[in-house]
Amino acid sequence: MRLRVAFYIAEALEYCSNEGRPLYHDLNAYRVLFDEDGDPRLSCFGLMKNSRDGKSYSTNLAYTPPEYLRNGRVTPESVIFSFGTVLLDLLSGKRIPPTHALDMIRGKNSLVLMDSHLEGNFSTEEATTLVDLASQCLQYEPRDRPNTKKLVATLASLQIKLEEPSYVMLGIQKPEEAPATPPHPLSPMGEACSRMDLTAIHQILVMTHYRDDEGTNELSFQEWTQQMRDILDARKRGDFAFRDKDFKTAIECYSQFLDVGTMVSPTIYARRSLCHLMCDQPDAALRDAMQAQCVYPDWPTAFYMQAVALAKLDMQSDAADMLHEATMLEEKRQKGGKGP
Repeated sequence: MRLRVAFYIAEALEYCSNEGRPLYHDLNAYRVLFDEDGDPRLSCFGLMKNSRDGKSYSTNLAYTPPEYLRNGRVTPESVIFSFGTVLLDLLSGKRIPPTHALDMIRGKNSLVLMDSHLEGNFSTEEATTLVDLASQCLQYEPRDRPNTKKLVATLASLQIKLEEPSYVMLGIQKPEEAPATPPHPLSPMGEACSRMDLTAIHQILVMTHYRDDEGTNELSFQEWTQQMRDILDARKRGDFAFRDKDFKTAIECYSQFLDVGTMVSPTIYARRSLCHLMCDQPDAALRDAMQAQCVYPDWPTAFYMQAVALAKLDMQSDAADMLHEATMLEEKRQKGGKGP
């Protein structure tokens, strides 16, 4: 199962890289989640737009990429270094500082790295390949590290029991699938999402405007004077296009606003998510809805938009669960005295 975890993480990193998002902040074992089937998934919370987004690594400095300590910037090669530390975690079952692990590898004591709980249930070839890959990822010079394509190719060759579900490998019982039903009447947004009524969702997003964005941005005076005029103009053009149902233009304008990186707006992500749905791009719609959740973790609209995108991707059970989460968040907000 540990080989599968490493492979799935590598695939996720390659996918992000191919989608133009190669930077992942502070990659570590705690970023790996497991879905209802027991399959490992990489959390979206480490995704970064550019190297300015990463201000510090939350892990111990011993696990931080050397170049980050030198210049404070995260690069795609920094992500590979962090992936190497995750490989060490999977191999050893504990946190071993990269420098110590490399000393053991150079001293040909690499098998000592292996977790004793595995009780020898691995071949020498598998162990050697993984240790060698971890060693390459942890090289001091970024240019000496492999890219995500090589990570995937190397780990793919080690995959066995391809037909065996992950939950079986983990020794857990898969829960009975039952579509979640909202315990309370849905809000207009919830009703529209449950019906997959994109036109109604569009009308609601136009009416609610940006009232849920309050408090999500803090800008310095310098940022106001130098950048605000251009990005607010892009947002304004996007709003006009969104209102007029020119969804392709809205995507372009909202992308200009978001790519600057000075401001973050959950509403922009939600609006662009709907635009992607209108353009039959459910994968992109799901990514934007997830980004809206990253910016505003308790925002029901972000969960509603994920529900619609998941339904468009024929992930009906996940869509129903997300719809349920959204209704629970709305109920919580109402009890807390916050308007929708």
